[in-house]
Amino acid sequence: MVDPLHIVVCGSIVPDPLQTLEPIATPDGPALKNDLLLPAILDPFAAHALYEAAELAKQCAGSRVWLVSLGPKAKLQQVMMSLAQKAPFELVALDGPAHGFTDAHETAEHLAATTAAIPGLDRDRLLLFGGWESASRGQGVTLQIVGERLGIIDQFQGVDRITPREDGSFEVMERVEGGRHLVSLCAGPPALLGWATGERGEPRNDPQMGMKNMRLMMSALQKAVPVTLSAEGFCCRDVRLPGQQRQTRIVKDMQPAEIAQEIFEWIRHD
Repeated sequence: MVDPLHIVVCGSIVPDPLQTLEPIATPDGPALKNDLLLPAILDPFAAHALYEAAELAKQCAGSRVWLVSLGPKAKLQQVMMSLAQKAPFELVALDGPAHGFTDAHETAEHLAATTAAIPGLDRDRLLLFGGWESASRGQGVTLQIVGERLGIIDQFQGVDRITPREDGSFEVMERVEGGRHLVSLCAGPPALLGWATGERGEPRNDPQMGMKNMRLMMSALQKAVPVTLSAEGFCCRDVRLPGQQRQTRIVKDMQPAEIAQEIFEWIRHD
C-alpha cells in the first residue's frame, strides 16, 4: 500500500497566450502594457504539474494537493474560478506581481517560506511539483531554488511520468537530449519534480468539484499575504518585442546539409 503523499504545486498566472504583449518601462522597472487588463491563465507548465498531482493523489488514498501561487489577488480569483473545476486542490495564495520582470531568487524565497508554513504539511511525505519551464518566470531556476531552500536533494527536471510503487518508492521518466528519456528510481519523498508536458490532457470541467473547491479558495484569497518583490540589485537594461522579418526564397534541389548551413549562418549573423 502506497503511503499518502503531500503534494505541493508551485505555479503562477500568466497572460493569455492569445494576447499581444508589449513591454514598457515604468518608474518601478519594466512591465507589460495594460498588465491589469490582460486576461490571465495558469502557467501552462504549472497546469501540467497540477493535473499530474491530482492524478497521483487519486492513486495514493489520503493524499493532499496544495497549489502555492504568487500573483495579483484579483487575477488569481479570476483564474481559480475556472481552474477549480479541473482538479481538487487547496489554494495557498500570495498577493504580488506575476510578470516575468522579477528576480528568481527572491520569488523562490517567498514560495519556499510559504510552502514550509503550510499547516499540516509533512516534509517526510512531500513531493514538490512545478513547471520545468515557465511562461513568465522563465529563468528555469525558480523551482530548483525553492527545493534547495526546503532541503530537497532529489530533484528531477523535464518529467513526463511518475509511477509509484508499493514500497513507497517511485519511478521517474524525465527528458534528456536527443529525444530520449531517462528512467530513474527514487527511494521516496521528499523529492522535487519539474514537469514538462506530462501525459494528461486538460481535465473536463466538474461543476460540483468547482463549487467545493471555491468555498475554500475564497477564504484563501482573502488571507493572501501581500508580497513585495523589490528585485534589489536586479535590473533589465532593455526590453523589446522580437524583431519581425520575412524573406521568402524558393529553391529547388537543395541538400539538407546546405539548408542547415544557411539557417546556421542566418542565425549567427542575426
